[in-house]
Amino acid sequence: MSTAAIDVRNLHKTYALPLRRRRVEALRGVSLTVEPGSTFGLLGANGAGKTTLVKILLGLARADAGEAFLLGQPAGRFQARTRVGYLPEGGRFPNYHTGWSLLRMQGQLAGFHGSALRAMVEEVLDLVAMRTWKDVRLANYSKGMVQRIGLAQAMLGRPSLLMLDEPTDGVDPVGRAEMREVLQRLNDRGVTVFLNSHILAEVELFCRDVAILHRGKLRLRGNVAELTRQAGFRVLYQQAGTQTAHAAATEAAFPDLASTNAAIDALRAEGKLIVQVERCQSTLEQVFLQAIGGQEARLDA
Repeated sequence: MSTAAIDVRNLHKTYALPLRRRRVEALRGVSLTVEPGSTFGLLGANGAGKTTLVKILLGLARADAGEAFLLGQPAGRFQARTRVGYLPEGGRFPNYHTGWSLLRMQGQLAGFHGSALRAMVEEVLDLVAMRTWKDVRLANYSKGMVQRIGLAQAMLGRPSLLMLDEPTDGVDPVGRAEMREVLQRLNDRGVTVFLNSHILAEVELFCRDVAILHRGKLRLRGNVAELTRQAGFRVLYQQAGTQTAHAAATEAAFPDLASTNAAIDALRAEGKLIVQVERCQSTLEQVFLQAIGGQEARLDA
C-alpha cells in the first residue's frame, strides 16, 4: 500500500459531450506522487485537467483507468476522506451564520459533538485568527475573513491532508500573507498542503514542489527552488567618464559564468565601465509558460 499523501498512477478520464458530439480527454495517463508533510502546488491552464484530478481524488468523479490513492487508501474511500480537509473554489456559506455557528454545524456534520466539538471549533478559530469575530455574521465579513473561516472548517477534525482550491482568489495582499502564515503553521505541524491555484506568485512563495498539467498530461514536476534556479547573469555597463552611477547604462544578459566573464573582459577592453553584475532567476511564470509551450497564458481557476 502506498505511503504517499497522494499517489496517482496512469490516470485516465474522458468526458462525453453529447450536444457537441465529441469526447474530451481530461486526463491522459497522469502519474503523480505527493509526499507526506510537503507543500505542493498543482498548476495548469484552462482545460488542463486539474479539477478532474481533484474530483477523482476526493471521490467526486471516477477514473476510466488507472489508480489513485489518498493517504494510503483508494481514492473515494470513506477512511481516506475522514483525514482530508477540503476548501473548494468560491465556496459559499450562508450569510446568516456567524463564524462560530457555521463551524459548529460543520463539525456536527462531521460527527463531532459536545465538549470535543467546542474545543475543536475554538482551536481552528485560533489557528486562523478569527476568535474575536466568531459571533459576527458572515454577511459582515471581508472576502479574506470568509476564506479564513472556510479554511477553519477544512481543518475541523485535524486532517492530515489539506486540499485547497484557489484559497487566496480575490483576497487582498494582506489577506494572502495572513493565509500563507496559517498554512505554514499547519505545515510545520506535519499537515500536507495541496494547493490548486492560478496565482503563480502565491504558489512560488509557499509551495516547495509543483506539478504542471497541460491538456490532460503531466508536463513538469519538480522542486520550485530548482525549477527557478539561476538562469544566467545580467550585466549593466556604461561609457567611461559618465558622472552618475546608472546614467546611460546598457544591459546585457549572458547564460553562464564563463560567457559573463568573457563579456566583461571584452567590455573593459573597449573602455566600458561595469556598473553592476547580478544573478538572474527564472520566475515560476516563466517556467510554466515554457512547460506548456507558451500556448495558454491564462490559468484555470
